[in-house]
Amino acid sequence: MRTSRTPMARIALAAVGLVALASCSSAAGSTATSEPEPSLLKDGKLTVCTSLPYEPFEYELDGEVVGFDIDLVNEVAAALDVEPVYVNEDFDAIASGELFNADKCDLGAAAMSINGDRARVVDFSSPYFNAAQVMVVQKGSGIKGLGDLAGGRVAVQEGTTGELYAADHAPPNTQIVKFKNVEDVDSALSGGTVDAGIYDNNIVGDAIKRHPTFEVVAEFDTGEQYGMAVKKDGDVDLLRVINQVLSDISESGRYDEIYTTWFGKTKAKS
Repeated sequence: MRTSRTPMARIALAAVGLVALASCSSAAGSTATSEPEPSLLKDGKLTVCTSLPYEPFEYELDGEVVGFDIDLVNEVAAALDVEPVYVNEDFDAIASGELFNADKCDLGAAAMSINGDRARVVDFSSPYFNAAQVMVVQKGSGIKGLGDLAGGRVAVQEGTTGELYAADHAPPNTQIVKFKNVEDVDSALSGGTVDAGIYDNNIVGDAIKRHPTFEVVAEFDTGEQYGMAVKKDGDVDLLRVINQVLSDISESGRYDEIYTTWFGKTKAKS
């Protein structure tokens, strides 16, 4: 049960333009706003569900959880003046809202694309990252696109937009093989048990570093944007803080610093 209330020691926020905040207006139509007071599972802790490994967004290095998403969440935790605690969970259990409903986490950060199905079961922050999908094969395979996979096998990470894209666009007789994490997709492709793999474009470089025989043969512009997630209708105040932090670090240039750390160049956001 959510019992603790976290004081906002380091920021005072104005109302953020979320549709969900409309319900916070009083019956008298007051426009007054108050400092947000997110309700957290544990006093002094921000419990964050993520899904490892998904380099460079979230992965473990020397016993510590690091990555692009992790740096962004650390900014949220700093604004709340609490300690972030990272819990490695199944991606689909985060995206489905299951873990939020079981009070296992306050926030989900797992390079999660915002879409209608997910938005019905979790509440998303403002978008913080643009992404696309790519298809990867072994060099010399002769495969150039999804259309060449008729009768073949393509590896995807379960519960991702890559899985959905393959299901919607691959030839009907293509077998879509689902795996729990991206390293299992790597293994299937490198071992020859599948003909291709679908990856987010912003992690594929790391897959190719791990497996130099891989090559990208197609990119699919899916219009994806990543968002952090919280329990559906569970904590509007936490959403307000997350969105304000994302706005603040964008304006200050801190977002660009974090982006450059993990991707080596500055990229415009939505």
